[in-house]
Amino acid sequence: MRVTIESLAHGGDAVARLDDGRVAFVRGGCPGDLVEIELTADHGTRVAARITEIVESSPERVEPPCPYFGTCGGCQWQHVSERAQHAAKTRIVSDAFRRIGKLSADVTPAVASSPAYGYRNKVEFVAEEVDGTVRIGLNRRGESSLVPIDRCLLLPPALQGAPGSLVGALRYLSGRHGALGLQRIGIRVSRRTGHVEAALWTKPGPFPRQMAAKVLADAIGASSVVRVLVKGPIKERAVAGVEVLHGRGYWTEILAGHKMAISAPSFFQVNTAAADSLVSHVLDAVRPQEEDRVLDLYAGTGTFTVPLASRAGEVIAVEGSRHAIADLRRNLEHAGVSADVVGGDAGRELPALGTFDLAVVDPPRTGIQPRTLEALADTGARRVAYVSCDPATLARDAACLAVAGYEVESVTAHDLFPQTYHVESVAVFRRRSG
Repeated sequence: MRVTIESLAHGGDAVARLDDGRVAFVRGGCPGDLVEIELTADHGTRVAARITEIVESSPERVEPPCPYFGTCGGCQWQHVSERAQHAAKTRIVSDAFRRIGKLSADVTPAVASSPAYGYRNKVEFVAEEVDGTVRIGLNRRGESSLVPIDRCLLLPPALQGAPGSLVGALRYLSGRHGALGLQRIGIRVSRRTGHVEAALWTKPGPFPRQMAAKVLADAIGASSVVRVLVKGPIKERAVAGVEVLHGRGYWTEILAGHKMAISAPSFFQVNTAAADSLVSHVLDAVRPQEEDRVLDLYAGTGTFTVPLASRAGEVIAVEGSRHAIADLRRNLEHAGVSADVVGGDAGRELPALGTFDLAVVDPPRTGIQPRTLEALADTGARRVAYVSCDPATLARDAACLAVAGYEVESVTAHDLFPQTYHVESVAVFRRRSG
């Protein structure tokens, strides 16, 4: 059947309507395309479809530069212009507030990321060892099968060929040692410090540590090589320990004018240039003063804690990961600023921390638990900046904050992840008077 692609959806598919009114999620479509499709799944009021022919291309359709696009699941929108990507991400955030949060929010258009390729400071690849051969790559979109990759255009130009170099090094190691127990391979690279780190996520067991240190450092010019020991399913990331094979054992980056040290298990924004803009936006939104007591919830390695501590009178940072806490303490020390670091579950620790003037929250994709939202509202913070990587959970939590006495002051989309459907958002809430 023939349809016109209307928009892009969170998740990566394009959206069209069938003649019978049902919504079709079409893989590979671009807004404005006129296409022939065939259905691949029928879910009643909605269907999944694939394009069999592009009858008329949209003006927003562009040629994807990556040879793996369409099979690799890392990018979904390389065929869509940057302008259309930004518009889609802005609308996705707005729609989430309207449909899920039942709130009206004027979303500031997505803040563009520059450059649109080569922007990632980290890429993590899936690793497979089959019949003595090592392969690394990314999963096919929507599948668990691996697409072997030799080059990734999302890495800075000097390191785009690192996947192929790592494969050669790992095959050499495997040939000399046998199975390495590999699960994932992480590459972190900083244009600002020149630091490159390779992180091998493996099962516990025998490992050629000295050989791996030399071979991997030589392969990609790594200044740090670490082995992260993982127990259980890799998705759970149950880290049993970290072994430093070469260098200092952590990666460094400069963010918002501060040098940050990040260990392999710790989260850090993957787009440094766009993260600078994100930090500036949050600081401008909450406007911390010297007399303010500020909460940084889900503080991580200090993305917001460090700059907040240089402006506010008192900062309390709450974080649950022991690896991130160690990084956070080190980063505060390096910056010459102080904050009280509270380790533990946010919902459990927050009620005992008293009242705050301001709060910054940057939770995981799953958002904030109801009891934690209640405790956050009970702090009495006059303004809350909520940083989110998932529009749906942000909108859900915004509705809870509205019930608890807060109103939406602003919502801004930030395009930290060009060529993908992912979008970072900053929602600022102010406490209603009376």
